Amino acid sequence: MKLKNIEELIDNNGEITIGRVGPVRYGATACDEAECLAMLVRRPKESFKDLLIRLDSAIEDAIEHDIFVDEINQ
Repeated sequence: MKLKNIEELIDNNGEITIGRVGPVRYGATACDEAECLAMLVRRPKESFKDLLIRLDSAIEDAIEHDIFVDEINQ
């Protein structure tokens, strides 16, 4: 499993967080030095691997298409 967008984000001083995010018990976030790129909530029966793949895709959408996902603060 190659998560090139997560790897590139971390290589460029960004960060990801997996776990509790505010009121959400199991979330995943990705931020660069300037802004939050994606905030995801783990779906029922979603595997950890699938959550990481979805986060990797959301990072690409934010960087390439200015589409920012926020499932936590709705």
